[in-house]
Amino acid sequence: MNYELIELKEKTVVGIKTRTSNTDPNMSNDIGTLWQNFFEKGIFNSIADKKNNNSIGLYTNYENTANEYDVMVCCEVKDLINQSKDLQSEIIPSGKYAKFIINGHVQTAVQEFWMNLCNIKLDRKYSHDFEEYQDGGDMNNAEIHIYISLN
Repeated sequence: MNYELIELKEKTVVGIKTRTSNTDPNMSNDIGTLWQNFFEKGIFNSIADKKNNNSIGLYTNYENTANEYDVMVCCEVKDLINQSKDLQSEIIPSGKYAKFIINGHVQTAVQEFWMNLCNIKLDRKYSHDFEEYQDGGDMNNAEIHIYISLN
């Protein structure tokens, strides 16, 4: 998989989150439910002052050698002033990231990416890794930018 090293500017995101782990048998279901709720319960549409129409899957607050972490489904916003108190916010810090661009079905392409990431030698920071789904709406042939935080 090809990637480029970039210096990412800080991003403020707003959305919903859950805690999971790679060993939790419900992990895939929990993450899928989070995404489903984000769109079907109108959360995406309720987020004020979005920078764009992209949606983000953020992985952060890693513990136990990155096995446990928070998953947040969110959007980048310009500010937090007009946001619902029911939503959570997070700052994706500026810094060095490996940026991958993948195309394909939103679920299978991303799952395949994460399974293959362990074969790439990266000095991972395990801080804020995220998938940014580019606005387009084609679930079968989406463009997804994936950012992996680096030391």
